[in-house]
Amino acid sequence: MANMTSSAPAAQVAAELGSAPFDEIQLLVDRYREDPRVQVQKACERALKRWSKEKAEHERVDGMYRLMDELGGSGIVVGVDEVGRGSVAGPLTVCAVCLPSDPKIWGINDSKQLTPAKREALASRIAQEAVAIGICHISPERIDSVGMASALREAVAGAVADTGLEPDCVLMDGNPLGAVPNERDVVHGDSQVACIAAASIVAKVTRDEMMVELDAEYPGYHLAQSKGYASPDHIKAIQEHGLTPIHRVSFCGNFLQTGTLF
Repeated sequence: MANMTSSAPAAQVAAELGSAPFDEIQLLVDRYREDPRVQVQKACERALKRWSKEKAEHERVDGMYRLMDELGGSGIVVGVDEVGRGSVAGPLTVCAVCLPSDPKIWGINDSKQLTPAKREALASRIAQEAVAIGICHISPERIDSVGMASALREAVAGAVADTGLEPDCVLMDGNPLGAVPNERDVVHGDSQVACIAAASIVAKVTRDEMMVELDAEYPGYHLAQSKGYASPDHIKAIQEHGLTPIHRVSFCGNFLQTGTLF
């Protein structure tokens, strides 16, 4: 294919290569491959590196959807994940997501592997593409009352029910819970199965937003930063000011100096 040396400035070609969508990169590199200008050749090299990186990412996400279909079967499949299990304040949050096999949500991954901005962008895409999303929050008071194991089972059952679906398979991150019918557990499923990853993202974004709101309601406990986990600043605030109604009393015994409630 003829090169574009005579018809386009090198800077324009470089910009075109730098902004090209994934599925157009190879075509453009072929078009400008013989262009002798150094700026164009370097732009081609950068574009090919980007293509290789994006190709690997597409293959990773394709694999997550493939495993979702293989494990879930041909019926209604829901992925489930939780956030806040180890927190000392705020709710336990479980999300259930049913994803179609297509269109794929590129970039989907275990929420812990993503930046806050990326999580929020993906949560928005998931909301647009999902067949259904269900969420359940279990309060600190309930966690203290029944214990984490029972609270987790309640939250899973609640989130699945909140989807409004009757799933043929519930793919869950972690070890067996026996929380819902047709449960299938996948260790590290949040990084391997598309619908579980989607659930992990939505659960994380939803609960993080709640903790930011609670930070305004209970200032001084660093809830927006710690998200309710036992950060040094959060522990120090508890020791200085006591517990609030959103703290899990049963989780705070190791560092609580007083029984004072907010």
